[in-house]
Amino acid sequence: MDADSRSASDLETASAIFADVRPRLFGIAYRMLGSVSEAEDIVQEVWIRWQTYDRSTVRNAAAFLATTATRLAINVGQSARARRETYVGPWLPEPVDTSADPELGAVRGEALEFAVLLILEKLSPTERAAYVLRQAFDYSYEEIAEIIQQTQANTRQLVSRARKRLGEEKRAEVSVSEQQRLLEAFLAAAQTGNLAALEELFAADVVSYSDGGGKVRASKFPVVGRERVAKYYRAFASRFWEGVDVDTFMANGRPSARLARDGDVFAVVTVTASADGIDRLLWTMNPDKLSGVTWAGRSGVDNV
Repeated sequence: MDADSRSASDLETASAIFADVRPRLFGIAYRMLGSVSEAEDIVQEVWIRWQTYDRSTVRNAAAFLATTATRLAINVGQSARARRETYVGPWLPEPVDTSADPELGAVRGEALEFAVLLILEKLSPTERAAYVLRQAFDYSYEEIAEIIQQTQANTRQLVSRARKRLGEEKRAEVSVSEQQRLLEAFLAAAQTGNLAALEELFAADVVSYSDGGGKVRASKFPVVGRERVAKYYRAFASRFWEGVDVDTFMANGRPSARLARDGDVFAVVTVTASADGIDRLLWTMNPDKLSGVTWAGRSGVDNV
């Protein structure tokens, strides 16, 4: 075999290895950044580095690729925190359709739902990396320590602090089937502006967040409290829902709904709920964040 043939064969092998690990790389980067586009950029950068790296020196390709993706995500996460301080209105993670891949490249489907991603935003990028690698991908503390360049003792502390933060802030959720029921009941009540039905569905401290990113009309401040949120949805029911098609699906492992006009998705709404009712309504409306969610439903409000 001549040099060119060997080179082509080596690149084919490298490509096959990368393709096999790619879902995990995206899963790590997405959980660390909450952004589909940024995660895709990181995966692409890992691929470029993998092509040009001296692969003969790599003993464990999967570990090398995961380490590269994680360190890149930590760097991007540091700059992303600064950018989000000037973001117009509430910032929400980009929704990902998990109907086909409920675990999104992970050993476990951890750190994927919106509620957890929002809490992880409050952690440092290194803390977040340690938590994601441990909880979602079951890396050992020894492996995580090497990836994030910390001692094992520090790595354990990082994961412990992250778990504690989540334990303090994340409410006990109802079952997925109950979330589905509450989502569908909310959609029906919102479309008709039924104030009493909306109030009955909401927890007393419910909060509605709308992420328009300054690109579309959306509330720039969270709406808080059962009565205020119910009146908020009643106020625009007659004009907002006209000509809107609704389809429920699984986004980030939780029941969600995509809203479309003429086949173009313009919003994704997810609810989180506890025993007290719906406590968070999360509206992603920034068009830059909807590229990964396409219309796949039937037309008309009967979908809900």
